[in-house]
Amino acid sequence: MLSDQVIPTRVLGERGPEVSAVGYGAMGLSGVYGQVEDAESERLLRALLDLGINFIDTADVYGDGHNERLLARVLADRRDEIVLATKFGAGHETGAGRPDYVRTAIDESLRRLGTDHVDLYYLHRVDPDTPIEETVGTLGELVREGKVGHIGLSEVSSDTLRRAHATHRIAAVQQEYSLFSREPESGLLPTLRELDVGLVAYSPLGRGMLGGSFRESSEVENLDQRRRRYPRFAAENLERNLELVRLLHRRAEELGRTPAELALGWLLAQGEDIVPIPGSRSLDKVATNVRAAEQPLERAVVAELGELFPRGVAAGERYAPEFSARLEL
Repeated sequence: MLSDQVIPTRVLGERGPEVSAVGYGAMGLSGVYGQVEDAESERLLRALLDLGINFIDTADVYGDGHNERLLARVLADRRDEIVLATKFGAGHETGAGRPDYVRTAIDESLRRLGTDHVDLYYLHRVDPDTPIEETVGTLGELVREGKVGHIGLSEVSSDTLRRAHATHRIAAVQQEYSLFSREPESGLLPTLRELDVGLVAYSPLGRGMLGGSFRESSEVENLDQRRRRYPRFAAENLERNLELVRLLHRRAEELGRTPAELALGWLLAQGEDIVPIPGSRSLDKVATNVRAAEQPLERAVVAELGELFPRGVAAGERYAPEFSARLEL
């Protein structure tokens, strides 16, 4: 069923895919933040398509392939409605950028997804032992073969992006970007704009902190697991971050909006080349995310939020050391 909703759209990069201004990150449907039944997840995916979201992001590493197999259920009869993005190369210390690995990875993803192509294929993490030109050269071959529509990178430096883009046009870079994580502004974002490459912002709601789900540590689902991966949930950092969250709640209540609408609205206002992919598991929250695109924030509110959440305001690093070794930014 096609959606009757009309969400604003944005184009990722030069001649890149046109996508809904707010997409959907499906990682949370594979047990990362708590268990969810596959049947419930499938209903959510179909409902968000009905709301007008057409951009869905997954990866081969999410649930060790589970996430892609889950999406296959929806792709089976709604493939034409979906701009499908998946990623490869995370969870491998070396070798993930080699041509043979790239080709194996795409074939396995296509098999799990039950489709003959993906619209956007990302290198999830750069392989330190393979020149980026070699990896992107192979991805370019996949574009010419029709298995991949557009090429993306994730968590890369400006230098890596330039080298990759000189090899084959890059449509998008996926990078954490939110009121809590404004690192792209210091170097990557200007390079993206110079090269006409889109920015797909993952964790735009600060892994739930900015989404309105909790104001106290006792309300955080799967807190122990989050603490192992994300230092901003560690005891010494969480209370400071929740103080900021409560500020956002109060301002949202004053404006008659939700915290998620403010956080996503601020991000959308940073440029037409930015597309956030929140991963809410509640349909009500997905609908709230859509409203952020349909009802832009006033300029004064955008400026105010930028002042309330300056660069570096969040306490703690984005990732624990064992997960951050291959991040270039």
